Amino acid sequence: MENFVVSARKYRPATFASVVGQKHITSTLKNAIERGQLAHAYLFCGPRGVGKTTCARIFAKAINCQSPNGAEACNACESCRSFNENRSLNIHELDAASNNSVDDIRALIEQVRIIPQSGRYSVFIIDEVHMLSTAAFNAFLKTLEEPPAHAVFILATTEKHKILPTILSRCQIYDFNRIRVEDSVEYLRYIARQEGVEADDESLNLISQKADGGMRDALSMFDKAVSFCGRELRYQEVAQTLNVLDYDTYFHVTERLLAGDYVQALLSFDEVLTRGFAGQTFLAGLNRHLRDLLVAKDAATLRLIEMTGTLLERYRVQAEACDVAFLFGAISVLTELDSKIRQSSGQRLLVELGLMKIAGLGQKKNNPDSPLIERSYPLPELVTVPAPAVTATAQPAAAQAPAAQPPRTPSTPAPAPAVARPAPVAAEKQPVRPAPATRVTRSPLVSLSALMNDAPAEPAGEAAPQGPVAEDDRSEEKLTARRDELLAAIREMRPRFAAAFERMAFAGSTIRIAVPTSELREEILRSQTELLIRLVEVAGVQGALQLEIAVDEQVRASTPIRIEDRLAWLSERNTALQALRKALDLEIEG
Repeated sequence: MENFVVSARKYRPATFASVVGQKHITSTLKNAIERGQLAHAYLFCGPRGVGKTTCARIFAKAINCQSPNGAEACNACESCRSFNENRSLNIHELDAASNNSVDDIRALIEQVRIIPQSGRYSVFIIDEVHMLSTAAFNAFLKTLEEPPAHAVFILATTEKHKILPTILSRCQIYDFNRIRVEDSVEYLRYIARQEGVEADDESLNLISQKADGGMRDALSMFDKAVSFCGRELRYQEVAQTLNVLDYDTYFHVTERLLAGDYVQALLSFDEVLTRGFAGQTFLAGLNRHLRDLLVAKDAATLRLIEMTGTLLERYRVQAEACDVAFLFGAISVLTELDSKIRQSSGQRLLVELGLMKIAGLGQKKNNPDSPLIERSYPLPELVTVPAPAVTATAQPAAAQAPAAQPPRTPSTPAPAPAVARPAPVAAEKQPVRPAPATRVTRSPLVSLSALMNDAPAEPAGEAAPQGPVAEDDRSEEKLTARRDELLAAIREMRPRFAAAFERMAFAGSTIRIAVPTSELREEILRSQTELLIRLVEVAGVQGALQLEIAVDEQVRASTPIRIEDRLAWLSERNTALQALRKALDLEIEG
């Protein structure tokens, strides 16, 4: 059994012409060789697997060739044969990842002084040069700037930003690009022919996209796919062995969403989860698929899709069936979800909600009279922030009872419940009124339109006021007259807040208080609706009250609220208390 050689080594380019996707680099190097304008130091930088070390070896062989064909090596002279047989004494390779000390660089400098026995140049190729230590870089500076005439340095790195600027200034810098999918597919097709492997365009496209611009990664995946599938590569099997979602999944889900069929879309997503893929992976893939469909709608932007052959035609056909507004809306929903899914513990629910919203966009397209056109269903907020100040209004007992609701037809949306919105400023005021509770009944079989129509819609922005806010002209007078009753009511409802309200001030219908910490402010804000309703009743105000809370670290409550605060308050007045506590080894009990 003959030894197997991986494709990345077996088909490694040996000439400038065979390098894939780096024509701007190879053309410059060939011109420099033909004109005899060789620099003493080069820096090749770029992503992994794009040909940096390969081009360095081809360049080293070409400048030492005894009878070159233009800028290409002849592969027939003694210098070329020794290079091909890995016995050349003119080309030295150093791995800076494991030889990164000052002593390693000093040994290299000593080797630079030796004149080549055959050939014209001694070429020193240093891989992963960014991993040299700072001391090693400094020891290398002088030799790199003024090497012997026979020495040529080629430095290769994937992280140019980690190299000292003094090193960069002494080198000619060549930036290698990621290899395009089209170039990668063409090279894989060539290798498949050489190996006698049949492969469809979808399989090669999938391998190239998964490699993300690296030819070495693409060749490794190609070998893996051949090991799994044999001499015939088929798309479904290649997707299975590479553990990626196939294009058919996204095409099918998009068809269901276009038809407004959220049930089948959810079932397809469940199949994806059953196969072991994460919801975030599915979300990112679907978002990219919709982006490609949007790009495919215009012939001028069709080249922006990194697809070839029959797969590109499938994108073009499905793009014709998609409305631009639908694609924009779907991409917007998925992009918003992508920014929230990392923070959520219920990722599946968020993805399913997004799919249902996109299916609603599909229903709009198919049914312009759908009530979804006038409704907006924003995604739930995932970040909890303090609630705003609210307004409470005294109402007679008869007015507090829910009024009879008129019968609602399917075209009449249900009244939306009041939603507390976040308050970014400490003393912000915002009136909010509770809405009457609404009971929604549904039939056993409900379509997506009817379901979303019956559901109360969450407002996309701040709640719009439902009418003028009634205020009592004598609010300040009534509040001042019943100050003691208000404090008694607060002590009865929330004893912890009593200290904060002891110094409250009144300005019209506004109650102003100051608290020492933002934590106490947030705690009061969470209970302010109940408090204000009670204060309205006690004060006998015939209108609205508002609450303003300012955070002032200079404020010290007359009676501390927490046990820890009480201990600190007492310790300030009696310094012996802390000494007594330490002497008796007393602990604070809640």
